[in-house]
Amino acid sequence: EKDLEWVNVIRRRSHLHELPPLYTIRDVEQTIGLFKAVDFDTPFKEIGPGIEMVFRDAGHILGSASVHFEINENGKVYKIGFTGDIGRPNMPLTHDPNVLRELDLLVMESTYGNRLHSSYENVEQEVADIICQTSAAGGKVIIPSFAVGRTQILVYVLHKLFNQGRVPDLPVYVDSPLACDATNIFRSYPEYLDRETNRVFLKYNEDPFGFGRLTYVHDVEGSKKLNNLAFPHVIISGSGMAEGGRILHHLRNNIDNPKNLILFVGYAAKETLARKIMDGNHTVKIFGEEHTVRSKIKVLDAFSAHADRRNLLDYVSLNSPSKLKHIFLVHGDLEQAMSLKDGIRSKGFENVHFPAPGEIFTYNKDTW
Repeated sequence: EKDLEWVNVIRRRSHLHELPPLYTIRDVEQTIGLFKAVDFDTPFKEIGPGIEMVFRDAGHILGSASVHFEINENGKVYKIGFTGDIGRPNMPLTHDPNVLRELDLLVMESTYGNRLHSSYENVEQEVADIICQTSAAGGKVIIPSFAVGRTQILVYVLHKLFNQGRVPDLPVYVDSPLACDATNIFRSYPEYLDRETNRVFLKYNEDPFGFGRLTYVHDVEGSKKLNNLAFPHVIISGSGMAEGGRILHHLRNNIDNPKNLILFVGYAAKETLARKIMDGNHTVKIFGEEHTVRSKIKVLDAFSAHADRRNLLDYVSLNSPSKLKHIFLVHGDLEQAMSLKDGIRSKGFENVHFPAPGEIFTYNKDTW
């Protein structure tokens, strides 16, 4: 709604008709009442006769879950898995994915079915180098970031770097109401954070998501004040694909200065503003106006919360080809999914599908 208000201001100036919001706050409030909380690893049987569902920690973001179904039909039990977004092992904050096993059928994401991520091992030093070099030049580091998951990892990393004296003493701003609220949720559930977070911060009663030079900006006026800061600093703001949110204002105000650096730390879909900048476009449209890209651009894919090709193949391989008879790949571009399909087939799994939108597959005791 709020993003669209600004878009419609631009459209009115161009004598274009206003666009309606896809949904409103009222829609969200009504939908929230339909949610039911279920713990990980706890059987849930309120779906229908003979159906049991268990949520497993997907390791993608805090609370993300894969779903394991057991369907008992005429004395035969079918086990079906739906991965949702699968996380990566050995990443900050989240536990490693709890793999769905002993399945008959699996629906699995394929976001990075043809890509390998850079190792996380060196990325903290890369972030430190970026901040040191940009601040030494008198510039700002602007980071488009997903509000849930990615922002909290960035804050965690920056907290470590500040504690270790590896970056200069400059201010850091998280400018996103959603990220502010999401971070409070992370704080409220320390039991879901990984051992490393406990080792580095929690066992010393230290907040992983708060340190002296960090400011969370919730209100609009506070966000506007950031536009007038002339000294080096870091801004983390949403949305991660730069298709809406306050990051658009920060990009508009900073993208034409060669002293500044725009740091991308997540996936950007085709045709999004983030992807256009990442791909090296010399000019981009922000709020309908052309801007020349003069700032430095850096992309770090080591922060990705999605499993890469190796992780996905390892995930499938923890099931048996003799039992897992059907695999459906979703949530991926054609190139990614088809490459992953070939990789899975090479592991001995014969029936691997990349379904088209609207395609229906029917299974019963005779065709399973």
